[in-house]
Amino acid sequence: MATSDDDKTGTPAGGEGPRTGKRPSQHAYHHPAAGWGAAKSVTRVLLRERALIDGPRAIFKMNHENGGFDCPGCAWPDDTKGLKLDICENGIKHVTWEMTPKRARRELFAANTVSELATWTDFALEDTGRLTEPMVYNAETDHYEPITWQAAFDLIGSELRALDSPDEAAFYTSGRLGNEATFLYQLMAREFGTNNLPDCSNMCHEASGRALRASLGTGKGTADLADWESADALFVMGVNAASNAPRMLTALADAYRRGAQIVHVNPLIEAAATRTIVPHEFVDMALFKSVRTSTLNLQVRSGGDLALMRGIAKAVIEESATDPKALDREFIDRHTQGFEEYEALCAATPWEELERQSGLSRADILKAAEVYSRSDRTLISWCLGVSQHEHGVDTVREIVNVLLLRGNLGREGAGPSPVRGHSNVQGNRTCGVDHRPTPEFLDRLAAVCGIDPPREHGLDTVGTVEGMHRGTVKVFVGMGGNFAMAAPDTPYTAEGLRRCRLTVHVSTKLNRSHVVHGRKALILPCLGRTERDQQRGGLQSTSVEDSMSMVHLSLGMKRPASPHLLSEPAIIAGIARATLPDSAVPWEHYIEDYDRIRDTMAQALDGFEDFNRRVRLPLGFRLKQPARELVFLTPSGRAEFSTAPLPDSVPEGDFLILQTMRSHDQWNTTIYSDDDRYRGVKNLRTLVLMNAADMRARGITPGSTVDITATSRDGSERRLTGYRALRYDMPRGCAAGYMPEMNFLVGAADFSRQSDQPLMKNIKVRIAPSATGTGYGAGAGDAAQALTETRSHSQ
Repeated sequence: MATSDDDKTGTPAGGEGPRTGKRPSQHAYHHPAAGWGAAKSVTRVLLRERALIDGPRAIFKMNHENGGFDCPGCAWPDDTKGLKLDICENGIKHVTWEMTPKRARRELFAANTVSELATWTDFALEDTGRLTEPMVYNAETDHYEPITWQAAFDLIGSELRALDSPDEAAFYTSGRLGNEATFLYQLMAREFGTNNLPDCSNMCHEASGRALRASLGTGKGTADLADWESADALFVMGVNAASNAPRMLTALADAYRRGAQIVHVNPLIEAAATRTIVPHEFVDMALFKSVRTSTLNLQVRSGGDLALMRGIAKAVIEESATDPKALDREFIDRHTQGFEEYEALCAATPWEELERQSGLSRADILKAAEVYSRSDRTLISWCLGVSQHEHGVDTVREIVNVLLLRGNLGREGAGPSPVRGHSNVQGNRTCGVDHRPTPEFLDRLAAVCGIDPPREHGLDTVGTVEGMHRGTVKVFVGMGGNFAMAAPDTPYTAEGLRRCRLTVHVSTKLNRSHVVHGRKALILPCLGRTERDQQRGGLQSTSVEDSMSMVHLSLGMKRPASPHLLSEPAIIAGIARATLPDSAVPWEHYIEDYDRIRDTMAQALDGFEDFNRRVRLPLGFRLKQPARELVFLTPSGRAEFSTAPLPDSVPEGDFLILQTMRSHDQWNTTIYSDDDRYRGVKNLRTLVLMNAADMRARGITPGSTVDITATSRDGSERRLTGYRALRYDMPRGCAAGYMPEMNFLVGAADFSRQSDQPLMKNIKVRIAPSATGTGYGAGAGDAAQALTETRSHSQ
């Protein structure tokens, strides 16, 4: 762990754009989101990946029932009206990335030591193509070498059984696992004896779940796609829909056409908050006819969302003094608790402070309040721009407060609607991957599966990284994802992985986590979402849960990339049998036919009753949401108003608050190119977007190189040098840059005390001109570079 006098420094590589060889540039983007720009991008991707036949076939199979597969990208719900092209640019990129004809065969690993592979860019690693067979690390030769599946399982089993405690292992998952694999994974971990089940929710929507449980007794949103289609007003907060959930653009365009008010709340006005051409609307495409996707854009300061929500509440409560209909008194009296205390808190909060903390004028806050008070049915949606802050839980609870004031819960067109950015991350949590399981869940799991699960809370992502450093986590198993690059404090996370006795990664492609490994290491290649999963019982399907609690089947359609690939359920069962040889769980029986897994899930999981029949209904089924039925599983049995203090979101002195984000041409840690079309950036990723006045105050000219210094809560400093400062329309005091490059700035101690989430949207930084040159000539670097440059500083 870095001490207070440590100064870590990362420097991007010199030269021009690292993959294109072209000079970086920036231009203003004035075009609609999606439309012909997306079509052109998709065509380039299909050509580059040589998928002109399989690509279009997959497009017509994606997000459809009756033999279709679920997009492995975002978790936006499938169209309920049978749309033939329920797709988006990023979904097609993700699918073609998975279906690439390139292969990372044993010859690749024989020709390159792991030390050599570690010098490759992240793009180059993934660009080697699909993994084809299990590989084991040989420390004597520094090479990955082929290993049989059984030998790999035996190695994992022997290492796990040799631990002094089951809690010396951690079992991580990204959102790619289907529900059946998720259930088996948590069952294996708990029969082994640990609740160390960190997952990607720990880094994205943990705050949302904790807030919704506290306010409503349900850890999910209550709105569904039908509510989006009937709301009078939509508030979209901290969401970049065009890149993170592009199919939302259809809902926004439809809402605008029917006359709904659409309020976007974000420090940056993203392309999705302006106009769109929906690709499947062929007449509009042919005529270049765009549709607006907003009626009001509010550029709140980073972290100022709670102040905006409280301002809306204050305005509505003040309005109720002259208009009794401004508040739904009947709903408040019948279904909520704590309104009087909240009303007093709003009255005691000065408008001047709400303006200061939100970064908005009183007039702008009142515009939003008017939209809300004039709407009969209001839905509020949010993503990581709200949750990845110190006060993320309080902010989501404040969103619920605002909804409760006018009874926007339990009826059509209304409610809270968090947007998940990964295919099945919500299903992972629903089906048991939770480091803080409830006693009721564990009791039911024990009764149905005949195991004795541990009762103590386990480690989340932050705790797992810390445990690897302390030596209390010795075996790390990762189901999907790229943990080394997704977690905060990149060098610190990498060093933790290196300290493990064994690291195991179940993956489809080579990535950074495979070359930042433990003393022993395995790479286990699995089937992709698009591929056929043939077992003894026939062709298998898996289920997923979307962002709005719909559960449906996904059936792969393509020949597997290699005959040596196993499905994720089969890999988990193999690990389980090798680790737990006396287990009474019928692991092999489950893998023959996934209906058998679903039959057990139907008994063990609330809401999954009659699973196999209901999941085969058209569009699947929706998991019950007690709060939608105005049943509140809170201590009071009512929806709870919260009275959190207003947080201070204004940076002091010359500090800025920096948020990390995706570019348009990436998906999580997978980077397709160095372009960001919707922000007008080409051939550059090592950049920081800044307000023009903030740049002038620091003597920074557009395109010049800067150093970015972050001060961690533990007193250490970490610095990125030679980044390009680009002017962008955002509030003063705010800055933004790309993850995973800037994850380096988030120290291991920099996590929310409310949610335990890393503070990816709330990084306190200083930015100053650097001595490495000016203009665009010095070019961009790669996410791996900071890891390479800082390795010696993180010991």
